[in-house]
Amino acid sequence: MKITISGKNIDVTEGLRAAVQDKLGKLERYFTPDTEVIVTLSVEKERQKIEVTIPVKGGIIRSEQVSNDMYVSIDLVEEVIERQLRKYKTKIVDKKQESGNFQKAYIENDYMEDEEIRIIRSKKFGMKPMFPEDACVQMELLGHNFYVFRNAETDEVNVVYKRKGNTYGLIEPEY
Repeated sequence: MKITISGKNIDVTEGLRAAVQDKLGKLERYFTPDTEVIVTLSVEKERQKIEVTIPVKGGIIRSEQVSNDMYVSIDLVEEVIERQLRKYKTKIVDKKQESGNFQKAYIENDYMEDEEIRIIRSKKFGMKPMFPEDACVQMELLGHNFYVFRNAETDEVNVVYKRKGNTYGLIEPEY
């Protein structure tokens, strides 16, 4: 793997460089030697952020982690990338696609799938029409990260969700 490390508003010290190389170096067993890994470290106020992008055949494996300690962010990003790799491997094997950037041994090995998708609970509820701003208030009152509602303006089912930086998003259907 070829790891490229850059920094925004931060000096990439030898300690940080070593930590990134050490953590992401564990991913070498999955990839071919010519796989590019792009790492960007950045600092904004108290937020220590790491972004990792790995272009692979047919897509991108990407993770962004933020904490108040860069070393914690580095640890978190490695765990998320490994989880994404397991899901991506399943997709490759299921569709019998070419493995591209992945080592043959990784694709051929059967790893235990610890992240099987299971629906463990189902809910039904009445949706009275409301405006997106009211749905955001309702979502906050419930303490949820998203809220499904019927939009009073369009009479369509919409979803509001909480974004980073205390902002909100709205998902609307497109026909």
